[in-house]
Amino acid sequence: MQTVKMVEVTRSGEIESFHQGVAVLINSSGEILREWGDSEKLIYPRSALKPIQSLNLYKDGIAEGLNISDEYIALTTASHHSESFHQKMVIEWLEKINLNEGSLCCGPDWPWNLEDKFEAKINSKIKRRIFHNCSGKHCGHLAVSKYRDLPIKNYNLNNHTIQKELISLIEHLAEYKIKNIGIDGCTLPNPLIPMKKFAYAMSQIADYNKLNENSDIAKRIFESCTKFPELTGGTNSINCALTKLSKGKIFFKNGAEGVFVAIIPEKKAALVVKIDDGASRAAEVAIAGLISELNIIDEEKLQKFKKSPVKNSVDQIIGYLNFLL
Repeated sequence: MQTVKMVEVTRSGEIESFHQGVAVLINSSGEILREWGDSEKLIYPRSALKPIQSLNLYKDGIAEGLNISDEYIALTTASHHSESFHQKMVIEWLEKINLNEGSLCCGPDWPWNLEDKFEAKINSKIKRRIFHNCSGKHCGHLAVSKYRDLPIKNYNLNNHTIQKELISLIEHLAEYKIKNIGIDGCTLPNPLIPMKKFAYAMSQIADYNKLNENSDIAKRIFESCTKFPELTGGTNSINCALTKLSKGKIFFKNGAEGVFVAIIPEKKAALVVKIDDGASRAAEVAIAGLISELNIIDEEKLQKFKKSPVKNSVDQIIGYLNFLL
């Protein structure tokens, strides 16, 4: 079976729609511990790739050379909601490296949350690059490019040194030769890769000690993200909420088009889910349901994520997104 039914949506007690997907749990030895559907499925990891992108940026002692704090390491992995504290950090980071937001290759956007969006429209009047959910990652690219005396312009292109190194690192971690490289929503390269190979690459970060000279920075990236989960998403983001529930044992990272990953050092493993129709709402329910099988997070606390309410315009609960497996 290529895909499996993972999430159904009910309205007034009747099934209205459902979401199919694929998921895989794999350890750092390459052993598939669980598989739902065909994990040979090719995917673009999208922003779920960010922990590896951060590893690529900060390996070889660069984090120490930049004197970068754990907060900024967490922000580098973020698909942030551009709350005021995210905006402040991005502005301060650009000032610290003597650049401005015009150097960011991510496009202009509005903040994620409605309240922040209204405030931005009143104060800024226009979309800004600092509001883009990937601006933290892009600041990391700029900081490292400047530190290494690499070109600032076009740091996002496939032929830039940082991007070539990223693809090589992914190929090394995944033990897979990448044939096709897509362009992410924020303009950075994003490889097309079998889901199980992406999960295997992520499991290497879960098993820090296998990375030899990069073990310390991989461990630090994980710990920074679990220490400051609001920076990696937002105050009300699902990845932040689930990471908090794990009490530092798991880092959850979402990606566009229904991708979600959980990095689990305790199991030296990674769990990846991809929803076929790209629905983020289904990926959020699926990752919560699948992670519950590992008995790391209190099952009672996971219930509201495994059975997420559907509300109408007057805030009445009129249905649910239900995890099925």
